[in-house]
Amino acid sequence: MSTRDEATRPLRYSINVTLDGCCDHRVIPAGEELHHYFAGNLGRADALLYGRGTYELMEAGFRGQPGDQDPFVRLINDAKKYVVSSTLEHVDWNAELLRGDLADAVRRLKREPGRGILLGGVRLPLALAERGLIDEYEFVVHPRLAGHGPSVFAGLAEYVDLKLVDRAELGSGAVVLRYEPVT
Repeated sequence: MSTRDEATRPLRYSINVTLDGCCDHRVIPAGEELHHYFAGNLGRADALLYGRGTYELMEAGFRGQPGDQDPFVRLINDAKKYVVSSTLEHVDWNAELLRGDLADAVRRLKREPGRGILLGGVRLPLALAERGLIDEYEFVVHPRLAGHGPSVFAGLAEYVDLKLVDRAELGSGAVVLRYEPVT
């Protein structure tokens, strides 16, 4: 049973982590298979929600790259993006700044018609999890030990109990675990 109202588009959080919980993108083994998998995720959403750091990271990594050989690159370049930041004055790359109360702004986005919103990053998802606004959590767990952080949801004020709703294994040995909050 999902915590979301069926009249809203779901907010889905997805992140790559190592077996020891590190979510530092520099230690995650990326490749064609992982891009193909995440292209499928992008296809399930019609908007992306990022904090400033993740937006800048993704823009630097993918903006302007040709997407003719990589559907992920094409999809991320074309996707509508919403950026939560109190320090940025302007965004482009098909993006819009979200201002005002975070919870209200995200609830407004969720009420808009569409397939879903894909959430990335570390700090913004922590704030949204604490407000009970994430409808689906997906962890792509890679068979690697990093031995350092950052880690996902460090500093979470209260437990969020989750129910496993799907799992898959990628050829690389990474395991995809998808959860919904327990209501």
